[in-house]
Amino acid sequence: MREYLVPAQDVLKECGADEEQGLGVGRAAELLEQNGPNRLKEAEKDPLWKRFFQQMADPMVIMLIIAAVISALTGIVQGEADFADVIIIMLVVVLNSILGVVQEAKSEEALAALQEMAAATSKVVRDGRVVSVPSSDLVVGDIVILEAGDSVPADCRILESASMKIEEAALTGESVPATKHAEVIELEEGSDDVPLGDRKNMCYMGSTVVFGRGRAVVVATGMDTEMGKIADALAQAEDGQTPLQVKLDELSRALTILVVAISAIVFLTGFVKHGLGFISDLGLVLNTFMIAVSLAVAAIPEGLVAVVTIVLSMGVTKMSEKNAIIRKLSAVETLGCTQIICSDKTGTLTQNKMTVVEHATEDLTAHVRTMALASDAKWDDAEGVATGEPTEAALVADAAKEGYTTAKLAQSRPRVGEAPFDSGRKMMSVVVKDHDGYEQHTKGGPDVVLARCTRYMSEDGVVPMTDELRRQVMDQNKAMADRALRVMASARRDWGTQMPESFEPGFLEQDLTFVGLSGMIDPVRPEVKAAIEEAHSAGIRVVMITGDHIDTAVAIARELGIIESREQAITGAELDRISDEDLADEVERFGVYARVQPEHKVRIVDAWKKKDKVVAMTGDGVNDAPSIKKADIGVGMGITGTDVTKNVADMVLADDNFATIINACEEGRRIYDNIRKCIQFLLSSNQAEVITVFVASLMGFTLLEPTHLLWINLITDSLPALAMATEGAEPNIMERQPRDSKDGIFSNGMGLDTIVQGTIISVLTLVAYFIGLATEGVSLADVVAGNGSGLEGMTMAFLTLSMVEMFHSLNMRSRRESVFTLKKQNFWLWGAFVVALLLTFVVIETPLSEAFDFAELDLVHYAISMGLAALIIPIVELEKAIMRRVDKAKA
Repeated sequence: MREYLVPAQDVLKECGADEEQGLGVGRAAELLEQNGPNRLKEAEKDPLWKRFFQQMADPMVIMLIIAAVISALTGIVQGEADFADVIIIMLVVVLNSILGVVQEAKSEEALAALQEMAAATSKVVRDGRVVSVPSSDLVVGDIVILEAGDSVPADCRILESASMKIEEAALTGESVPATKHAEVIELEEGSDDVPLGDRKNMCYMGSTVVFGRGRAVVVATGMDTEMGKIADALAQAEDGQTPLQVKLDELSRALTILVVAISAIVFLTGFVKHGLGFISDLGLVLNTFMIAVSLAVAAIPEGLVAVVTIVLSMGVTKMSEKNAIIRKLSAVETLGCTQIICSDKTGTLTQNKMTVVEHATEDLTAHVRTMALASDAKWDDAEGVATGEPTEAALVADAAKEGYTTAKLAQSRPRVGEAPFDSGRKMMSVVVKDHDGYEQHTKGGPDVVLARCTRYMSEDGVVPMTDELRRQVMDQNKAMADRALRVMASARRDWGTQMPESFEPGFLEQDLTFVGLSGMIDPVRPEVKAAIEEAHSAGIRVVMITGDHIDTAVAIARELGIIESREQAITGAELDRISDEDLADEVERFGVYARVQPEHKVRIVDAWKKKDKVVAMTGDGVNDAPSIKKADIGVGMGITGTDVTKNVADMVLADDNFATIINACEEGRRIYDNIRKCIQFLLSSNQAEVITVFVASLMGFTLLEPTHLLWINLITDSLPALAMATEGAEPNIMERQPRDSKDGIFSNGMGLDTIVQGTIISVLTLVAYFIGLATEGVSLADVVAGNGSGLEGMTMAFLTLSMVEMFHSLNMRSRRESVFTLKKQNFWLWGAFVVALLLTFVVIETPLSEAFDFAELDLVHYAISMGLAALIIPIVELEKAIMRRVDKAKA
């Protein structure tokens, strides 16, 4: 059926829908079960086996497998076949690949859960009531309510359009929004169909309502929509990496180059030592190759990028539990260095629970009736509450108290046309029909409404507007605003028996009669003041942006501690008179922007960014999207926000609460701190392995074999690194200044810490080896000459290196504070410690030890190795104390 060529009633009949009652809940559930969810086809995921082998495609893993094969073949050729190394290497490679697949799956699950939380919803009519349902649950026949800022959730036939304009560039390529209507489209002569862009009575999935409102019936969902026809192309989009992940990839590449260089030095050293005989001695070449492989295994922190991804995904899952839904992983990094938060007032700093508490009018009946008629909120007689946008709901509830419910008004004065509200003109007008003719009712901001009034409704009737009356109205407005009331004005216009020839705002909103003012209170959220104080102590400045009157904004801002005086506030009109250059110079002076329009928000963001500040911007309306996109952190509102703003936002507040932004900043700092701790821990550990293997190779003995290093990287590196992701925030985390966004991974002394700590670990490992040789009664010269195995030394070095990394993970709970001053315990880290200790004991004390070429150790050896490993804690404590003094001296 080509729905655009037939009347709307025929479409409704075909879909089995009722315009007023919508579908029944039971029928909708049946259709959903039959036809499936309203979703586009997603990109196919790689099967499990393919993911497994992709983990093995890493260059280091390939090098290990080649080394294992060469080792086995050489042993067979020399008649000394020993497959222990081969089996261990392959077991570790397989286990590493399995862990990689599991980690990847957990990350995907966490991100999928977040996407589900951020999933779009739609307003539909079910059983005669307007309800909000997930857009994926829409079915053919659903009656959808569309408003400015909504994304069209499915292909629909329009039933009603109030100046509705829809942007359809994604489908038609047309950049100008299309004006929609509900009338039947006639085919042009000689044509057998209507082009997609000319179907003015249809709206399609993927398009956006940019103006007005409307109702439509769903005619196609999911892959049956026009967007579904191009879904395969859409499914090919790939997820990008965060800046930190890109830096880590670059670091891994740099380390790989370093390893190749060191390996080349090892080979060159062997050649210099042994001359041409080096090339002809297959065993010597193989031994040197295995040393090079050992260096490669030691230097590359294989799990680094995977661990960081896990830390990020675990962090954003935790943030979602606190009502901050992260839509882009890169936002987590940026949150930690946020310096400016530009926040809307209504609903974010305040509760968005408006109640009319005061009127200023000489005709209360006319005033409350006009306010209710010029609102889209509805009064529910059964529940005794108003539903809809909070300001309009307050006005409708106020009128209902006077006996003017929306149902009664709709019956006595049905709406015939309207100029919907938009944030540019800050007004809304409707035209209704009563028994005498046509009336226009307008509501909006007092200053903009008053500017269009030429008459005044007094208790004696309508009189001409005078300067004295204007002054009186503005004084009443200021008196209410000074008490932090939100003020709305009403006006009307009589059109007689002739309906207005146009419903355009410019035509309707002139020559009005002023009726009155309503003052509403929107209480400040109780937790916001403390959140702003916390932001200030964390070096984050809070700026209030509102469409309210400047007096109202200043009163609330002073109450919250955002500003101290009226001189720190500016209006949108005043902002228009300031050039971009002057605004950039003066932006630090202003803490409140009142009566602003959406384009002002973009200028404010630009001005702060010119000061090299990291800016977060909140928004909810369709026109806020440019400023949210422009900001470093775009924050959308989950309750009042439009689909457009939520789709471009980096983070969505599920509760529209300012305090959630501050909590998210704290969580962002914690996550970034933990990532840096993981990086420092992994790199210092790997550096220690490189130093020990390289020193041993230069001195001519084998300290640790590739299998040993693989085991250490798998167990004593990855387990604690993952446990560090759960580390709580440090006590002073919100007393620090925001991190500089230009800081590298190794800033603030982390590079030096990594080098120092890695060197200490390598020294402790070498000491353990030499003690092992001494207790075995073998000299280093004997080991180099091949007259002694040095297995006790190797075993003690393995045990010490394994345990020193575990003890060092306890150090890394804080980069600067003493581990003994931390009040809370990380039980996950202690769990990783115990597991690593047990597994290390297993490979040394069970038959597995033969495969690893380990010697049996007695209690003395264990005590020495554990004692050496534990030394890392006091040594690093001393380093931390020194660095704290250095940092204090710098400050």
